[in-house]
Amino acid sequence: MRLSGFEGRAAFVTGAGGGIGQAALRLLREAGARVFAADLPAALEALEEAPDLRLCPLDVTDPASVEAVIAQAEDAFGPLDLGLHAAGVLETRSILDLPAEGWDRVFAVNARGSFLVARGLAARMAGRGRGAIVVIGSNSGGVPRMDMGAYGASKAAAAMLVRSLGLEVAGRGVRVNLVAPGSTLTPMLSGMWQDGDGAARVIAGNPAQFRAGIPLGKLAAPQDIAAAAMFLLSDEAGHVTMADLYVDGGATLRA
Repeated sequence: MRLSGFEGRAAFVTGAGGGIGQAALRLLREAGARVFAADLPAALEALEEAPDLRLCPLDVTDPASVEAVIAQAEDAFGPLDLGLHAAGVLETRSILDLPAEGWDRVFAVNARGSFLVARGLAARMAGRGRGAIVVIGSNSGGVPRMDMGAYGASKAAAAMLVRSLGLEVAGRGVRVNLVAPGSTLTPMLSGMWQDGDGAARVIAGNPAQFRAGIPLGKLAAPQDIAAAAMFLLSDEAGHVTMADLYVDGGATLRA
């Protein structure tokens, strides 16, 4: 079955230069959407504009910039019907060792950024009575991880934002959902590894850190996460909102 609801529609994607963001760009364009892609300037360098793809630098922590870039996207492609917020940063220090500045940085991007982008998109969509938004969260937002307290807390905040915003705009035809990836083969993940055995260690798990392995026996590819987001954005998910879809190979053993 081919997912529908993308042909000719305008989509807005943040974190577009990252692994998941780039995978989503490809899938959206292949499905016929016109994509306005935003990220930090350095992250956009690997992308090239095309008739169906516009690029724009964006700091998701800046309210004025978020509003201006969303407006610019609608000037370029018309009303935005689809939104994917994939921008995020990682922090891997223990809570005991983490300075307040580190906590603030993670929450500024992962929680505040999700709020600003999702709110900005939802306000426009609600006025038109249609639209779908997906925020990329993390399974660490629902399951505690050693040395990832700030990251997990920020993603938990994003998850509750999605549910609350989804409730507020459901009656106006807008759906808001979350995809919660587990370990995904992106530079964010591989940057945590000390040697070539990093992937094997993640898949096996670490009892000393109270971390289960991955039952499916493999890491997610960025395309796996992007494909889940595509389903939630599609017409086939037309009765799905306020959901958090875990895409982690069973790693959280979630009930």
